[in-house]
Parts: sequence; C-alpha cells; structure tokens
Amino acid sequence: MYPILLKIGPITIHTYGLTMAVGVAFALWFLFIQAKKYELPSSRMIDMAFYTIIISLIGAKLILLVGNFSYYMRYWRELLSLARSGGVFQGGLTFGFLFALWYFHKHRIPTWKAADIIGPALALGHGFGRIGCFSAGCCYGTECSLPWGVIFKSKYASDLTGIPLGIPLHPTQLYEAALNFLNFFVLFLILRKKKFDGQVFSFYIINYSIIRYFVEFYRGDHPEKAFIFRNPSPYLSLSIPQLFCILGLIAGVALLLILRKRKSA
Repeated sequence: MYPILLKIGPITIHTYGLTMAVGVAFALWFLFIQAKKYELPSSRMIDMAFYTIIISLIGAKLILLVGNFSYYMRYWRELLSLARSGGVFQGGLTFGFLFALWYFHKHRIPTWKAADIIGPALALGHGFGRIGCFSAGCCYGTECSLPWGVIFKSKYASDLTGIPLGIPLHPTQLYEAALNFLNFFVLFLILRKKKFDGQVFSFYIINYSIIRYFVEFYRGDHPEKAFIFRNPSPYLSLSIPQLFCILGLIAGVALLLILRKRKSA
C-alpha cells in the first residue's frame, strides 16, 4: 500500500488521485470512441460525462451523510473524513443517472443508446478507482485468515481512513477492481451484439448490484449505523449499501424487461 506515490518538495502526488485520473481518462477515451462509432455527438457526450462526475461525487457523499447521519452528528469531527471519502457509489450513480437523463433530454440525445456506452465506461473507470482505494487504504475489508489476506502498514493511510494496521484483511478493493474489469469486458461483448437500446446499461446495473452486494460481506470500514440490521455472521447482516444493491438489481431487471418489451412491440 503506497498512499503517496511521489513527493517532491511541497508537491505531493497521491496514488489514489493518480489512479482515479487514469480511470477517468480511460473511461472518457472509451466514451469518445464509442460515441463516434454509434453516431452520437462525441463532444456533447464528453461534456455530459464531466458534469455527471461532479454531480455523482456530490450525490455519493450526500447519501453517505444521510445514511450515517446520527453517527456523524455524534462524532462531528468525522465530517472531515467525509470530505476525504469517496462516498456511497450507488448514491453517486443515482444522482449521476438522473442528471444524465436531464442532459440527454435537453440536448435531444437518444437516452438508452447513449446509456449503453456509458455503462462499460463506468465499469472501466470504477475498476481503476478501486485500485486507488487499495493504495489509499479506504474501503478496506474485515479480518482475513486466507492466504491472500493483506497487511497494511502505512500510519499515514490509517490516520486518513482508519484502516487497521498489522492485521491481515480481505483486499476488498482488489476484489471489486477485478470484478469491475470483468464487468467491463462482459458489457463490451454485449454492446457489440446488443438487440435493443438500453440492454447494456440494464446489465451494468444488474451486474454491479450483484458485485457490490457480495463484496459488502467482506467490507470492514462501515460504522455501526451503516447497517439496517447486524448479526455476528456477515451473511445474516444487511448494510445500507446492500439495500441499495437489492433495489438496484430490481431496477435493472425491470428496466431490461421494459425496454425489451418496448423493442418487441
């Protein structure tokens, strides 16, 4: 774990920021290339992506605050950690999705056709983002007795994120990074052979909901208030992000069926 990649005098390059920038760059590159291929206004799509990223970051932090409101009111100094955290991804996705719908309507861009190239771009960028999480120590896992348990040693990262040091942990960040990259390739294959607009984006929602639901079993960074109910066994607990995953899965399946039926009609 290397939270700081490079430090030259007053200039500090954090690994998390760099990997996030790389992820955004790859996602925008994919979006630009596919927009041209599918005859969508590429410049408008890039503008949409830029504004959506900002809206999504705000939404992710807002959902994290609302979901743990009593915790942050009790430990108000932790609001500083809220500013440093990425927030709840599903919250960011929801806010970003609503903004994108408005943007598509305003500029008369085919909504579901555009959404089909956004889904894989999101998965690609998110994969790099989770590598950044691993380097920074955020979104860390529970204690792990398996051979691939990771021991973190950076006091700087611990001070920022609260990650336990000297204890083998599940590398949940790498679990999710690998699964997001896999999701990207699956979605790209669906994109090449899709039968109706919206099919790829529907599968993005479905796939990511499943990915995040199961990774949540091994997350160790949630405060007590981040759970709907908690049991000594993680498999009998339900966190707020998992609730969003269930809702996302239902929404993704419903969207897939509705758009497929519309295409048939």
